[in-house]
Amino acid sequence: MIQLHYAPSTASMIPHILLEELGLPFELITVDKDGGELDSPAYRQLNPNGLIPVLVDGDLVLYETAAICLHLTDQQAAAGLAPRPGTAERAHCYKWLSWLSTTLQTALIVYFYPERWASTPAAIADVQAHAQARVLTLLEQLDTQLAKPGQAWLLGQDYSVIDLYATVLCRWTRNFSGRKARDYPHIGPWLQRVLARPAVQRVMAKEGLQQPWV
Repeated sequence: MIQLHYAPSTASMIPHILLEELGLPFELITVDKDGGELDSPAYRQLNPNGLIPVLVDGDLVLYETAAICLHLTDQQAAAGLAPRPGTAERAHCYKWLSWLSTTLQTALIVYFYPERWASTPAAIADVQAHAQARVLTLLEQLDTQLAKPGQAWLLGQDYSVIDLYATVLCRWTRNFSGRKARDYPHIGPWLQRVLARPAVQRVMAKEGLQQPWV
C-alpha cells in the first residue's frame, strides 16, 4: 500500500488531496515536524533534506511534491488529472507545476521563514513584507489565467493536479495582512469550486482543519 508521510496543512496536503481524488488506497503516516522527527536518522533516510512530504510506493521512495504529483498522475493516467504526455496541454501542465513549486511556493517559504534570510527584527520584518508583496504579484498571474474565456480551471475546461496544487498554496495566504488569494476576482470563485470537491473536503476533515479553509 502507498504510504504518505505528512503533517497537517503543509505541502503534503497536495499529494493527500491527489490520492483522495484518485481513489487509491493509502496510509497516512504523521510526521512530528515540531518534535524534531524531520531531523531523525530514520526520516533522513527517506528524505535527506528533512522535508515533507515523502511518498513510499512499494520499493519507490519519492520526495519533492511536484515529482510525487507527476508519479501519481502518470500511474493513474485514466483518471485524467493531467493531460496526455506529448501534448501542448501537457507542456503547459509541466510549466504550471514548475511555476507553483519553484516560484510561488518559494516566495511563500520566504514569507513564512524570513529569519533564514535575515537576523535582526527589522530586517526580518522587511524580508517578510517583500515576500508578501511578491506572492501577491504572483497571484495576479493565477487570476489572469483564470480570467480567460472558458477557463473554469487553470488548464482550461478540465480540473487537474494544477488546481489542487495551487489551492493549497492559496490557502497559505489566508492569514496575510491585507489582501489574500481569495480576494482576487477570479481566484475567489475558482477556490470555491475546488473546495466543493468531495476529495478536498475529505482531506480538510482528515487533517482536522478549521474553516475558513482558504
